[in-house]
Amino acid sequence: MKYITPDIKLSTQTEKHFSTEVSFDHHMLIWFISGETKVTQADATYVFKAGDIFLIPRNLLITVYNESYQSVVMHLTVDRLKAFYAQQPPVAISPAYPTIRHFPPHPLLQSCLSSLLPYFDINDPFPENIAELKLTEAITILRTVDPTIDHTLANFEDPHKLDLIDFMEKHYMFNMTLEKFGYLTGRSLSTFHRDFKKKFNTSPQKWLTRKRLELAHYQIREKNKRPAEVYLDAGFEDLSHFSFAFKKHYGYSPNKVTHPS
Repeated sequence: MKYITPDIKLSTQTEKHFSTEVSFDHHMLIWFISGETKVTQADATYVFKAGDIFLIPRNLLITVYNESYQSVVMHLTVDRLKAFYAQQPPVAISPAYPTIRHFPPHPLLQSCLSSLLPYFDINDPFPENIAELKLTEAITILRTVDPTIDHTLANFEDPHKLDLIDFMEKHYMFNMTLEKFGYLTGRSLSTFHRDFKKKFNTSPQKWLTRKRLELAHYQIREKNKRPAEVYLDAGFEDLSHFSFAFKKHYGYSPNKVTHPS
């Protein structure tokens, strides 16, 4: 990882078949230089390759499946965007469900991001005013390329209190902390626990484990997948923990699942 500033970096991943589940605190503008990645949100999957430019909104639960890659990443922070929009008022915005934005090839956006590459070889401290200009340039170009982008970039509110059943049914396979689930549904941890008990008549952890095991069982039995292929997608951190929980729940190991004839 090389940094021009904390908000502009050159990210290099050499490990293959690496996956992680994240929800960023800032919008992430990403230009893929080489390699490939698959990004999954609750209702969509994207595959990005060399040359692709995309924006991952803040507070969006995603799973990232990486091959080896190299990319330029800009963090578009709330503080920076507030300062920008104080000078350049947004168009009328309406609440929008956060979703990944994949931008079509555009010379302004491509030249803005590619112009950063020589800066990563500078050993001396990078002039802060130039970094500010590059981030402002990127935001300005995004508004030119996508006139609806203000719905995402100029929305500074924390997550509203969402329908808990709908959210959890769509996101239970994401291996996030209960604190994060609470935040993303607009609740404190204690309120999340209380509301969850009312809606599901059980604890969040018990419900999450059962739902994830049911998903894994379905993938193994109906899709003929191996346990090693499903445990991450089902929200488990490692194969041994998955196998232990599976056997405790079903009474047999995942390798013993029978397939329909």
